[in-house]
Amino acid sequence: MNIKLPIMSDLQAQNKQPEYLYWVGCAGAFDDRYQKVARAFTRILHHLGIDYAVLGKEETCNGDPARRAGNEMLFHLQASMVVETFERYDIKKIITTCPHCYNTFKNEYPDVGWSGEVIHHSQFLQELIEKNKLKVPDNIFNEDKIVFHDPCYLGRANDEYEAPRKVIDALKTERVEMPRNKSFALCCGAGGAQMFKEAEPGNKEIYAERTEEALATGASIIATACPFCMTMLTDGIKYQNREEDVKNLDIAEMIANALGL
Repeated sequence: MNIKLPIMSDLQAQNKQPEYLYWVGCAGAFDDRYQKVARAFTRILHHLGIDYAVLGKEETCNGDPARRAGNEMLFHLQASMVVETFERYDIKKIITTCPHCYNTFKNEYPDVGWSGEVIHHSQFLQELIEKNKLKVPDNIFNEDKIVFHDPCYLGRANDEYEAPRKVIDALKTERVEMPRNKSFALCCGAGGAQMFKEAEPGNKEIYAERTEEALATGASIIATACPFCMTMLTDGIKYQNREEDVKNLDIAEMIANALGL
């Protein structure tokens, strides 16, 4: 689709105020794999006529990795810059495809000067499906077995387990669970700023353990809803030499594919 992204500054110059800010996040901006997820979600937003905009080059890191790594000074510096931008554009509602950004905006930004409605894209898609505003047709995944990996910052940190599963169930395909799921799910291995440091001594990488659990279900698609999880599980699939028969897809990609977008 030939989409012209609505930019917040352009809309403000036209005296327009979009309902939502889509926070692309560092992964959506810089990671080649997760850019595909951001594009898929954007195509869904355009398909449904959602009133939204992005910050474009004005978007910066919200400070989550700095805080997880223990650098409080850097977190507050980055957060104060983002809050200033939010105030300039009177941002009241945010949609994010990253649970880490979701958690930071929802639970930590009220302490640094901003509070508003924060929605993870799994919740946003689920709500549209339940309100019959997003109709998922007979899809291309009906012969696939799908297993969902719970992101820590969506699940345990914010008690959201059902939204991504309901989105997958709307695809009318077979969904299975790993033995460790929901509040007992194993981390992908990237949380707590582990993504940005060398592995600590041990017998096995966490991502390898989690990927083995997912593959043991017999699923041909490992569904995720987090850029950190996608990176780690994609590495795990490669480590097991299963790229030919197992895919790692974000739920936004699955919906976009089902809609033919």
